[in-house]
Amino acid sequence: MNRKALLVEDDNAIATVIRSAMEDEGFAVDSCDSIAERDRLLVGNAYGVMLTDVMLTDGDGIATLGAVREAYPDMPVIILSAQNTLDTAVRATSGGAFEYFPKPFDLDELVRAASQAVANRKASDTEGEEPGDGLPLIGRSPAMQEVYRLISRLLGNDLSVLVLGESGTGKELVAEAIHQLGKRKSGPFVALNAAAIPRELIESELFGHEKGAFTGATARSVGKFEQAHGGTLFLDEIGDMPAEAQTRLLRALQSGRIRRVGGSEEIAVDVRIVAATNRDLAPMIAAGTFREDLFYRLNVVPIRLPPLRDRMDDIEPLARHFLSRAADEGLPRRGLSREAAALLARQPWRGNVRELQNFVYRAALLARQDEIDAATIKELLVDDNDPAGAEQPADFASTVERWLAQEQFGEGVLYHEALAQFERPLMRHALRRTGGNQLKAAQLLGINRNTLRKRLGELDIDPERYSQG
Repeated sequence: MNRKALLVEDDNAIATVIRSAMEDEGFAVDSCDSIAERDRLLVGNAYGVMLTDVMLTDGDGIATLGAVREAYPDMPVIILSAQNTLDTAVRATSGGAFEYFPKPFDLDELVRAASQAVANRKASDTEGEEPGDGLPLIGRSPAMQEVYRLISRLLGNDLSVLVLGESGTGKELVAEAIHQLGKRKSGPFVALNAAAIPRELIESELFGHEKGAFTGATARSVGKFEQAHGGTLFLDEIGDMPAEAQTRLLRALQSGRIRRVGGSEEIAVDVRIVAATNRDLAPMIAAGTFREDLFYRLNVVPIRLPPLRDRMDDIEPLARHFLSRAADEGLPRRGLSREAAALLARQPWRGNVRELQNFVYRAALLARQDEIDAATIKELLVDDNDPAGAEQPADFASTVERWLAQEQFGEGVLYHEALAQFERPLMRHALRRTGGNQLKAAQLLGINRNTLRKRLGELDIDPERYSQG
């Protein structure tokens, strides 16, 4: 087993740490920081594995990887990158990388991957073209890196995928990315939302129907499976699919054949299945409302999408991306100030990426200046009448979070300012309840009368305003 490694890394601190960890595991490590030096070392040495950064002192480490793979086809390559985008992950895998590690990475995991690489002595055989612009997913946060890595590993195969995540996190975008970047990209991408179709019609939507199969079936209809032949079928909200449709879906996935409703002919279909749900399927399986065997058939590769609150660093690039899209769709072209972007990044976005997109489009429409500023964002946040939020009154914690997100505080004042904001309505309530009687108000609050009097003065609350006398 050849445990000699070439490390191509332009950050001396990172190179030192990696070299030390690999040498502790028995590797002999040569290192350099440029493509030119990499090529010189490759000519004079036989390496069991190469680890390379993307941005090097004299160029792009992935862009020049083709020649390396051609000259040294048996040498596994591990890509390291701080350019943590879906494009980088796909380029790494498409370039024949054994593994891809976005920075910061787990050092032990990196060393394990290097050991596995030299043990296998075979790089990944995933093929694909280098993608262009227009990739559907935005964000470089650590929370999105595992998503990108999983997508990149799915491009050369037809394994079924189950995308999990809250509403609005972009589950259909993941399905589109798998389709657009994979080997089925020349075929159709067909989507079906199981929650949006009446249960009595869902089998017809999936499998089609023959003329006369049911009342209203005046002609033969081709279902989603046949429409997606040669491509990808995206089954959104799979947790809402009725039991009888689940049974027929399972049979189709097992056999690769479908039968139209009211028909007798077996039709072979070639589709890749990507399913998605915002529901927890485990209790549904336990309750018998979702088939366990269907779950295992769909859940070959699970991808869990993080909510936007777990990827706050992505909010600004997402907002700027949506502003650009808004302009492409005919809305005024707007910029976004740094203060406005910071304010957006502090919001909870319970509706996730979908809520952010709608908000940014509204801001592009209503802003009075070419650059959207923090004042405009604050005004829209106050006026935001999202129906979902209106139906469900915010709990106390959510109210506090929203207040914290909309304000900026100097160092050392946050606790006292928050306490004052809480105490003012509390003490006004007590005074209203007691008709301005400070003794009774103090008893209602459970505090000393002198403490109440002191805080009323500090908070500039006049108890006489609440007196009934």
